Amino acid sequence: MQLSRIAVAGASGLIGSALTRSLTADGHEVVRLVRREPRDETEVRWDPEAGRVDTAGLAGCDAVVNLAGAGVGSRRWTDAYKKRIHDSRVNGTTALAKAVAALDEPPRVFVNGSAMGYYGETGDRVVDENSPAGQGFLPELCVEWEGAAAAAQQAGVRTAFARTGLVVGRGGGAWGKLFPLFQAGLGGRMGDGRQYWSFIALHDEVAAIRHLLETDGLSGPFNLTAPEPLTNREITEAMGRVLHRPTLLAVPAPVLRSVLGEMAGDVLGSARVRPTRLLESGFTFAFPDIEGAIRAA
Repeated sequence: MQLSRIAVAGASGLIGSALTRSLTADGHEVVRLVRREPRDETEVRWDPEAGRVDTAGLAGCDAVVNLAGAGVGSRRWTDAYKKRIHDSRVNGTTALAKAVAALDEPPRVFVNGSAMGYYGETGDRVVDENSPAGQGFLPELCVEWEGAAAAAQQAGVRTAFARTGLVVGRGGGAWGKLFPLFQAGLGGRMGDGRQYWSFIALHDEVAAIRHLLETDGLSGPFNLTAPEPLTNREITEAMGRVLHRPTLLAVPAPVLRSVLGEMAGDVLGSARVRPTRLLESGFTFAFPDIEGAIRAA
């Protein structure tokens, strides 16, 4: 599919900024959704929590990508912050999907963010896009988040959901916090280290989103995770090898729970997620292994 004008919500985040750089470098026109007054025609005003979008600004877009949402790991999960996490995703997606559906000429594709948190705690069990949702705050959020795109789907817009894993990048997310710790020699496993972490290199995350945008016929959920998830212990050892730092320290589970509260379950939980549909669609990972992903970052 040939695209030229692409609207991106969440363009200032780790993934969004990398995606917009990639699209712009290839000659696409990127329209950024912003919460302030737009500076020019390359920006569109919106308020995701309030569910408002300047629909006229999306006219002429071939595609819309929604990566917006309050950071899941940015702070302790108080009831107020959990509401912000929820509203920024569900209300924002609902508003964008309705705006897309209201256009006289809707975009051809809508790629909406989601997360591997959809599956919840999986233990040693392998899950893929055919697996059911788990239980708890994040799985319930992901189900509602994806469901909020219904208006776009009902309008006949090809809609894909990017269930993203832990993105290995320096500029933000979980790895944005891990890199400084490991470089200082303070890195180590979390809890017993046996929980699975499903990761993806930032380069592959951007390439996968573009694959969903540009490949006709791809709709529904796609796990954006490397082919083989690893345990926290294995990833910790890889960080030590690549960065040439010791990884002797460990953070006991009770300490994580006392510091992070409910969010500790996301760190200590196991998510053994594989990207079955993404691979079947012909996508090739540039950095399928953890050491390559770390070096790329």
